[in-house]
Amino acid sequence: MTDQFEPTIIGFTCNWCSYRASDLAGTARMKYAPNVRLIRLMCSGRLDPTFVLRALSGGADGVMITGCHPGECHYIEQNYKALRRFLLLRRVLAGLGIEPERVKLVWASAAEGARFAAETTAFVEEIRKLGPLNWGKVSDELSEISEPVHEEVAA
Repeated sequence: MTDQFEPTIIGFTCNWCSYRASDLAGTARMKYAPNVRLIRLMCSGRLDPTFVLRALSGGADGVMITGCHPGECHYIEQNYKALRRFLLLRRVLAGLGIEPERVKLVWASAAEGARFAAETTAFVEEIRKLGPLNWGKVSDELSEISEPVHEEVAA
């Protein structure tokens, strides 16, 4: 029996490409890590950055964002919007002292089930190496502090 850390990954997938890639991986019986809980969005450009922060503060150890390849978005150029938000999120996470590698962006078309499976398994291994995030537990512990914090300001 091993005490190997099993990360929890939230995967935001676009409906048209990457969610279908995950479906293809499943129907083709490709094996990939079962640690990912997929949430289907109509488009990766729909992903609000607060969804990612909420997932991490709620106990996820990593977040994987997947969408159509650039230039192949069903909503013209929304995956470029997703890319900009992804880059912003990584900077915000670094500013908060959280490893930016906990968020990953993957482009996968509907025909790339094998790519989706490989990227998912690789991301789970990357998060396993980083260890648990425990961001939600820290914020819970801070909210349980009953003593008011007083700061004296020297004039």
